Amino acid sequence: MGVAMSGNVVEANAVLEPVDWRTKGIRVVKAEARSCDTPETLGMNREVAISGSRTGSSHLWAGTNRIEPGASTGPHHHGALESIIYVVRGEALMRWGDRLEFITKAGPGDFMMVPPYVPHQELNASATEELHCVLVRSATEEVVINLDGLDVVDEPEWV
Repeated sequence: MGVAMSGNVVEANAVLEPVDWRTKGIRVVKAEARSCDTPETLGMNREVAISGSRTGSSHLWAGTNRIEPGASTGPHHHGALESIIYVVRGEALMRWGDRLEFITKAGPGDFMMVPPYVPHQELNASATEELHCVLVRSATEEVVINLDGLDVVDEPEWV
């Protein structure tokens, strides 16, 4: 098996064109450059930082969300996308299922993985501290399907 090297890229059995790493390399999106131009869900302030349309991402969407003290989001899902949620600050409660019948808790430094099509709802467990999370999705643009009118159970099962 041969190895071809072109520019700074090494790949087996390939002849590659040089890559202009100055324009195709690392891109910083400053905090003030995040945008609220993303589908809305009741109770959540979602901001996009990285997407196909904003930064040319070819595989991922990334952003943040903030939930006010004591607030909860509306039930929703993200279609065929997988989602990763990283809790930066605060305590998150996550409900999920066809009737949001399951619940778990995550705190600073914890990750949550949300599979495709899973109905879910984020809740801020604190009455005094904002919940702040980082979000990553498995496609270049945000998909949000709000589930208004979902028949939600009163007492979810802790998992």
